[in-house]
Amino acid sequence: MSKPTAGTTKKGIFSRNDYLAPLPIPTGRNPSDVLNIIWRKNEVFLDIGNYSIGSAVMVLWPMVMLFAFMGYLFRNDHDEMHIFAVMTTFIIGVPTFFLIQGLFREVPLPIRFNRQRREVCVPRDNGEYWIVPWESVTAAATQQSSVSQAGKTTMGLLVIGFENPDPDATQDNKHFSLGFNCGGGTTAMALWECMRSYMEIGLHVLPQTNDFEGGRAKLRGRSVVWGITCEYLDGIRHHLVAQEVGKAAWLIIGAIFLGAPLAMMLQEWKLSPPPDLSHPDIIEWSKPLPPEQWAKRSPELEVAIAKREAELAGRVEAQE
Repeated sequence: MSKPTAGTTKKGIFSRNDYLAPLPIPTGRNPSDVLNIIWRKNEVFLDIGNYSIGSAVMVLWPMVMLFAFMGYLFRNDHDEMHIFAVMTTFIIGVPTFFLIQGLFREVPLPIRFNRQRREVCVPRDNGEYWIVPWESVTAAATQQSSVSQAGKTTMGLLVIGFENPDPDATQDNKHFSLGFNCGGGTTAMALWECMRSYMEIGLHVLPQTNDFEGGRAKLRGRSVVWGITCEYLDGIRHHLVAQEVGKAAWLIIGAIFLGAPLAMMLQEWKLSPPPDLSHPDIIEWSKPLPPEQWAKRSPELEVAIAKREAELAGRVEAQE
């Protein structure tokens, strides 16, 4: 089956699919790690993970605040309070149970992008590792919309796919895909650009991200709870001193209505340091190479990138 060409878009009445790779050509967006998926980065490789306990907290926290407020309103109505307690148990209790369960599971291993070899290491659940050519990786930004009385709701993913290089692999072990809940569209393109720009341009183009690897050291011996709390309060104070009232207000809103400090604490606890790929073959594969041994782009990708860059430059000139 032929794969959609990178740079093409398929639109439906309530859907949109933007195909980003193969071949991995520029999207025209700046790289942005909106989900903190970059766990480790250096001149040789980039580790990308899809474990975000912090995001789960920030989704659950507003519901906790809402039900706490509703509980305050119903506190004197015993009949309504019984119904409210049952609702709270199912709507808040079940997600909380799965969240706590996730805290005690091992963090899944990251996918490693090696820019010097132009290959990707994909760890599998059975302990197997796939080494996949970078230019064979597929990527698409998918977006689905629905309309209700509350208005239009849009959800989307960045989906990255890999194919098992073993020609004798069983049917259920030939493909693997990873989805990132980033909303699709331009946000998914910006997230994909973190990987594409790193592989095609270099480490320097990546945005500033959380230092999960050095997180515990950064706290200088303080407890995670106290350290994160101090850093969060310092951030608010810094914005106020700089007269950046809007940014300070956003941090305060994030703390009250999104549980941002708690999300940061749990993320720090689970991902500082992030899990590493410890198989001897992968450790050897991850070592730096002399520049003369670095893999090069294929001629097809060179042509595709040049064509895409010309298209993007034409758009900019047309807008000006």
